[in-house]
Amino acid sequence: MDSIKVFSPGSITNLSCGYDILGLCLNNQGDEIKVSKKSSQGVIIKSIQGYSLTKDIDKNVAGIAAQELLKNIDINFGFEIEINKGIRPGSGIGSSAASSAGTVFAINQLLESPFNHLDLIKFSMEGEKFVSDSYHADNVAPIILGGITLVRSLNKIDVIKLPTPKDLEVIIVRPDIEIKTSDSRKVVKKMIPIEKVVQQSANLSSFVSSLYLEDYDLMSKSVIDVIVEEDRKEMIPEFDNIKEISLKCGAIAVGISGSGPSIFSLSNDNNVSNKILDSIINHYNEQDIDSNGFISKINSNGIKILESR
Repeated sequence: MDSIKVFSPGSITNLSCGYDILGLCLNNQGDEIKVSKKSSQGVIIKSIQGYSLTKDIDKNVAGIAAQELLKNIDINFGFEIEINKGIRPGSGIGSSAASSAGTVFAINQLLESPFNHLDLIKFSMEGEKFVSDSYHADNVAPIILGGITLVRSLNKIDVIKLPTPKDLEVIIVRPDIEIKTSDSRKVVKKMIPIEKVVQQSANLSSFVSSLYLEDYDLMSKSVIDVIVEEDRKEMIPEFDNIKEISLKCGAIAVGISGSGPSIFSLSNDNNVSNKILDSIINHYNEQDIDSNGFISKINSNGIKILESR
């Protein structure tokens, strides 16, 4: 196999109660990435479509992740990368992670899979570190593994794939602003009162239980952020009003998707999901704020191979 094209999906992270721990793979938003072998060693980014991003392999997350992979294998050829960005950078649904994870996944396939999923997560994290100034795997893990994931440890990468209730779906709405992950992380407090840590731990634990039990009432009580949302919501226009609107429409839960500005809602009824989406978009229109949104089932498979030759 000399070339491969993959669809690398978007993701939402934190899910309110699991900051830098929880992630969820989306189904219908993502990047298309083509990787081809080339005779000379090293990596080049041949083209980027969709959004204007640098092709410098030391400043583009795809190039950074690819180089990290190549440090761990001895080969006498290299790779060229073509990226069609379907996810807007700074949108809060894993734009950088899609490029990082999709690239290392594709290269691994061309190498006949010498690396396992945890290796690929580790390589992808180098790209995440570049854009956010910190190592985190909550976006790349669900993209590579699919479904809903929990990052137990970063010291020695350990990720748990959690069950996905069959009716669960996500409504994503993004107001037309960009928030850099690095900027959003700066507002997160470093010192947290122990009472809030205890409550957040309880929320995370009960959310995991709700997935195994398919208990949506418990999920609604659990997907609550008492640590990060209070500060980050100030960066997102109309957040409190959007949250109230979504819950009144029947959402199980509402929160900030990753670093924002996208807002996610959870639902187990497609009619309710459409009502939520329409109501939020209408509210933003009334406020003269451009926005767009979509509904997604949970993608249990992660990255998808589109073609290879």
